Amino acid sequence: MIFRLDERLIFPNPQLAEEDGLLAVGGDLSAERLLLAYQNGIFPWFSEDDPILWYSPHERFVLYPNELVISKSMRKVLQSGAFTITSNQSFAEVIHACSTMQRPGQDGTWITEEMKSAYINLHKLGYAHSVEVWQDEELAGGLSGVAVNKVFCGESMFSKVSNASKSALIWLCTHTDFQLVDCQVHTEHLESMGARMITREDYMQLLHSTNLNKA
Repeated sequence: MIFRLDERLIFPNPQLAEEDGLLAVGGDLSAERLLLAYQNGIFPWFSEDDPILWYSPHERFVLYPNELVISKSMRKVLQSGAFTITSNQSFAEVIHACSTMQRPGQDGTWITEEMKSAYINLHKLGYAHSVEVWQDEELAGGLSGVAVNKVFCGESMFSKVSNASKSALIWLCTHTDFQLVDCQVHTEHLESMGARMITREDYMQLLHSTNLNKA
């Protein structure tokens, strides 16, 4: 059963999600609703012409920073000084780049103009964050996501230069105090870096370890 949201600021129990994780449809992308969603292991994911769809997968693809695997080749990249890495310096530019990157097997993007505005607003409120990777003073890659306690809910990443997005993820794991990075969608390259599946129950336990705060 898919729940239809209205103006009330509530979500159904995530355990009622469909097999593919779809839980609810409708509502809005206000900061209050987005924060409530992330607090309960729910995130929006929809295309330009679709209604707002809310998901809570039965399993989460996550990366524990203390389990991060850095290959020898990536260590050489990091030690070369090819990239300069910053945090929260160009959030809007990062999310725009994420929305315009061509991705194999994907037609279009889920990062609509409405989504951009919603996450930029969360960034201004101190809940959404970005990591920027620069090369020759040009944005070469980066990632963005929402912080809930010590969990970084990754939303998107991009790379214009080889290894730039990997460098952003490594920086996030080694230069912040997040205890978990929620990668949401399985990819082979994230698995090679140590990411793995955990149950929704384990994820929710980590998410609720402390109250919502700004990272």
